[in-house]
Amino acid sequence: MTRDHAALAAELHAAVSHEPIDLARAALIIARLEYPDLDPAPSLKKLDELGARAADAVSVVSKAPMSVRLAAIAEQMYEHDGFAGNRAHYDDFRNSCLNVVLERRLGIPITLALVFMEVSRRAGIETQGVSFPGHFLVRGSDAADEPLVIDPFDHGRPLGELDLRDLLARMVDPDAPYSSDLLKPCTPRQMLARMLNNLKRTYVELRSFQQAYAATDLTLTVDPTLLMELRDRGLLAYHLDDYSSALRDLEQFVKLYAWTDEEKQDRRTLWTHVKNLRRRIASLN
Repeated sequence: MTRDHAALAAELHAAVSHEPIDLARAALIIARLEYPDLDPAPSLKKLDELGARAADAVSVVSKAPMSVRLAAIAEQMYEHDGFAGNRAHYDDFRNSCLNVVLERRLGIPITLALVFMEVSRRAGIETQGVSFPGHFLVRGSDAADEPLVIDPFDHGRPLGELDLRDLLARMVDPDAPYSSDLLKPCTPRQMLARMLNNLKRTYVELRSFQQAYAATDLTLTVDPTLLMELRDRGLLAYHLDDYSSALRDLEQFVKLYAWTDEEKQDRRTLWTHVKNLRRRIASLN
């Protein structure tokens, strides 16, 4: 890890160590993977302005059911303020950087969800992220505490059970079992980790292993319990010829991971990597 990435990890750690976690500020720290000199103030000001306009829209329907108030926020955000899902360039890394999403008003489900959540909070309505398989969603609750689910990638369209079943079939598998448990709110840490995983995947596809390593390190900063990220960080360190870091992470992963019988071959493969790394490091001393 470079000195810059270490400083970024320390800043993110500080940001997520205080409850409630300020999602917008944490997301803007993550955006500094691409924009090291990013000043968060202009982006936070944009969110305040968007929130103020959403509050005006909600005030007109303040006595209406929650579904109507959420629809008012969606109409303001998508129809008037011009946000949209970036369908043409979904894998563009800028879709995961909150500052650029606010500037271009284009994003992927999770960053548009973050904007919707921050805007609605400023308008006096609490919403939560839903880590739905393959497609991040947003939910509010009605007077009976029933979830009201919207798709932030599709202009805030409300989704009923049939819509959700269809979405699951398209994003995962036609035979994937649907359950209301899939609509449980995720924590801010889980949301930030999923944002970082999107960035890591994009960087790996671009073979930008240094940035992928930094993204994985930030993921472990957000949630140190994500053991698969520990494995990935070790493998990325190996790609970067940082054999000591690779050995440390892979040894720890092999020790901590709860291996199943079906994963015996994976364990043997990873253990072979560990032994090869030990020999390589010994030969350098």
